[in-house]
Amino acid sequence: MNKIVPISLLFFLIGTVSLFAQAKEETVLVAKDTTKLEEIDPLTPAKAAFYSAILPGLGQAYNKKYWKIPLVYGAIGTSLYFYLDNNKKYNNYRDAYKKRLEGLPDDYQFLDDSRLVAGQKFYQRNRDLSALFVVGFYVLNIIDANVDAALIQFNVNERLSLRPEIYPDDMTFRPNVGLTFNYHF
Repeated sequence: MNKIVPISLLFFLIGTVSLFAQAKEETVLVAKDTTKLEEIDPLTPAKAAFYSAILPGLGQAYNKKYWKIPLVYGAIGTSLYFYLDNNKKYNNYRDAYKKRLEGLPDDYQFLDDSRLVAGQKFYQRNRDLSALFVVGFYVLNIIDANVDAALIQFNVNERLSLRPEIYPDDMTFRPNVGLTFNYHF
């Protein structure tokens, strides 16, 4: 009992001193200037386009639009897969046709010469279209990164607003619908 009273008194004094020490601290509130516009970096869209040109999806990561990266790789990867698949099938039909012209047995004995030529043309056309899609999605990736970086810097704040408004007519008291364009200085 004798030891409990001085220890509890000690804890009480330490708690009181820390309470007063915390009460003496001053809090300073700093107001943020909302009228000051953020500085625009004109090189940001060029950087994003450059990064996307080096590695597809890197410009989207630079713009912090991470959800677009799987779309970029999905589009380019799917087109590349179809390019490789059609190229392989085109080469198979072409090699079979060449073997048939030389008089050697080929894998497509059930097809005549005109079908082999038609198969070559079909897969060559699809291969070329797939290559066009690969290049198209690659360029679209660069354009998307550039445009997205330019639009990030676009000024959209509460001072500039466009909103619908319903107000009563002064004569008939019927509601009128209007569109207001507000700019607060």
